[in-house]
Amino acid sequence: MQTTTARISETTKKLQADPAAGATSPSVTATLLNGHARITSGPFNWEADLGPAIGGENLAPSPTAYLLGALAGCAVVFLRDTLAPQFEMTLEKVEATARCTSNIAGLLGFKGSDPRLTDVELAIRVTSREPNDRLEALFAAWRERCPIYLALIDPTQVAVTFDIATNPA
Repeated sequence: MQTTTARISETTKKLQADPAAGATSPSVTATLLNGHARITSGPFNWEADLGPAIGGENLAPSPTAYLLGALAGCAVVFLRDTLAPQFEMTLEKVEATARCTSNIAGLLGFKGSDPRLTDVELAIRVTSREPNDRLEALFAAWRERCPIYLALIDPTQVAVTFDIATNPA
């Protein structure tokens, strides 16, 4: 079995020859199924729901939990699986906790209440015997390259379309 470092090295060589070969187009689809969202991306399926106070049944994590999970998850796996091998470092343990503030009054349309997520925080804890200066370089690379973090701190425009399908009687 090929090591992580060898796989990353092989990918790096391919991208040096053709940087455009690294472009990807992930896609996720959500549909209503049994009263909550059924989400699909490639071979993976998961569910999302809202809490009862805003109309859901709390049968699955909320979309907010998934957003925070994407941020915390990207911290853990991108540090361990991509950056640590690139920097030839060993990380014994990586943990991350993401949190935010939300106001459901905003979701329900109350004037003066903001539906946006605010006070987003990410706490990353790394256990390693690596020197602090090397770890700081690793963390700087994470801040420069983590796609979820970058999407949140420097949001890109989102093109939204609504397609109305009529239900034949």
